Amino acid sequence: MSDPDKDTNKKPARTRTVEAKAADAASAAEAGARRSADAASGAARTAAKGVAAGRQAVATTSGQVAATAKTAWTVVAHRKLVAAGVGAGLTAVTAVSYAMGRRAGRHTHGPLTRLTGGRI
Repeated sequence: MSDPDKDTNKKPARTRTVEAKAADAASAAEAGARRSADAASGAARTAAKGVAAGRQAVATTSGQVAATAKTAWTVVAHRKLVAAGVGAGLTAVTAVSYAMGRRAGRHTHGPLTRLTGGRI
């Protein structure tokens, strides 16, 4: 029978449990660090997506503003033609509405009345 104190290759049971606890703590710390890194990278990806969406919105808005400015400049550059077109349109609408009103105000007459200009 061998004496447990004389065997130097074996570690005492108490030391093994402390080492096991230290290994568990190290693995738990490593897992926590990994989760924190994953969360940070997820937040960074989300922030990057937000920045990309913001950049896209700015580009779209600036394109719309540029198109509106171009349209406004075209109207200003051709203001005489625009004014003439608006004037012609208003004249046409007025003439058509006057003619429709005159037509609606007429009473229907027979052929003799129309022939004699309403005297008979």
